Amino acid sequence: MTDATSRPGRRATLSAVAGSIGLSAGLVVAYYLLPMEAALEGGTVAGLVLGLIAVTALFLWQLRAITRSLYPELRAVESLAALVPLFTLLFATSYFLLERATPGSFTEPLTRTDALYFTLTVISTVGFGDITAQTETARVMTMIQMVGGILLVGVAARAVVKAVEASRHRRDPQQRD
Repeated sequence: MTDATSRPGRRATLSAVAGSIGLSAGLVVAYYLLPMEAALEGGTVAGLVLGLIAVTALFLWQLRAITRSLYPELRAVESLAALVPLFTLLFATSYFLLERATPGSFTEPLTRTDALYFTLTVISTVGFGDITAQTETARVMTMIQMVGGILLVGVAARAVVKAVEASRHRRDPQQRD
């Protein structure tokens, strides 16, 4: 059994929640403020692949941090609060840059907000259909996002839960929840 001393206090919980909200908000603000005026000729897909590799590496590092954390549940929340917006904004940036490099890749020109909107409709599986991928490159990128979203929800969520359980078990081998 876990005793009261191993549970996070109100201060640690509020700090984790505030930090998660702050990080997510900061990432969105950075998305809107970072200069992306020049289209990436031919480098958009390569940038996306490198970004996905970086997000995967960050995820693996976060899993290790969760298993070693004194409060693994809070660390898991912080990890997901970083990974989900990073994943989302990586694709929004890629779509925005693709549209700048190859106008007509989508059914309408994409602003940053339009690119984020399209990304969120894909990741949430809502798919309103008002903005759709028109070119083969845009469709491939969208399919990669769909598969990545499924992996993020299914595999990543399960891995985070397992990391929390591993941390609990490491702290108290008698605990079986």
